[in-house]
Amino acid sequence: MEHHYVRVVAIESHCTDIRFLRYTAHQQLNEKACMSASTPIARSKTAALARILDNVPKGYHRYTCGTVAARKAEALAQKFHTLYGIGCSPAQRLIRKGKGLANVVLVMYWPVDAEKVEWLLLATDGKGLETETLRDVGDKQRLKWLGYELVRHTNRAKVMWTWRRTKEEMTELHALIAMQANQHDTAAISETLELIARQPGFRGVRTQSWALCEAALQRGYDGPLPHLYFVQKTNHGERLALA
Repeated sequence: MEHHYVRVVAIESHCTDIRFLRYTAHQQLNEKACMSASTPIARSKTAALARILDNVPKGYHRYTCGTVAARKAEALAQKFHTLYGIGCSPAQRLIRKGKGLANVVLVMYWPVDAEKVEWLLLATDGKGLETETLRDVGDKQRLKWLGYELVRHTNRAKVMWTWRRTKEEMTELHALIAMQANQHDTAAISETLELIARQPGFRGVRTQSWALCEAALQRGYDGPLPHLYFVQKTNHGERLALA
C-alpha cells in the first residue's frame, strides 16, 4: 500500500508540474503578445488628427511629415521602428528617456484602397533624430496636416490644443455661402452647411462651423441648421505589427 501511495503522489506531482509548465508557457506567450511592437493605422482623418492631439500634450512636440506609396507604407513603418522605436512599449520608452534618447510616435492616415499614405512623426526632446529635419508644433508657422492646422487655446487657464480649418479654406467657405445666399438658393446653403458639419468635430473646427452657420443666417438663410458633433474619445486605428 505504501508503494501505491508513493506512486500516486508521484503521478499527482508529475501532473502538477505539467500544469505549472503549461501555465508558465501560457503566461510567457501572453506577455510576449503584449510586448510585441506595433503602431496604429488611422483609416479616418478624425483618428489621425486625434492621435496627434493625444500625444502633443505628452511632450511629443517636434515633427516631420511626408507621403509614401501605400505599397511601401509598411516598410516605412518598420524602418521608423528600427531607427526610432515607434512601436516601443511604455516601459521601453522610459528606458529610452533615461538614456537621453527621443521617443517617437508615427501617425499614418491610410484610408482603405488609398494609393498614397500620409505620415507624420512626432518626437519628444532627446537624441537620435539628428538626420531628420524637425519643426516644433509651437512655432509661428503652425503645423498644417490633412487640411487642418494645429492651434493652442486656453480653457480655464489651462493651455490645450485643437484643430481648425485653414484661413484659406474658411475664406472659400464664406465666399461660397455668400454666393448661394445671393442666388437665394436655400437648398444649396443647407447642403453646404451639412457638409461643413460632417468635418471632424474638434473644438476649433466646431467654432468655425458655427461662425459659418451664423454667416448664413445673417445673409437671410431660414432653413434648418445642422447638428455640430463633438469628437468623442477616438480609437487611433487598427494595429500594424512591427518586427
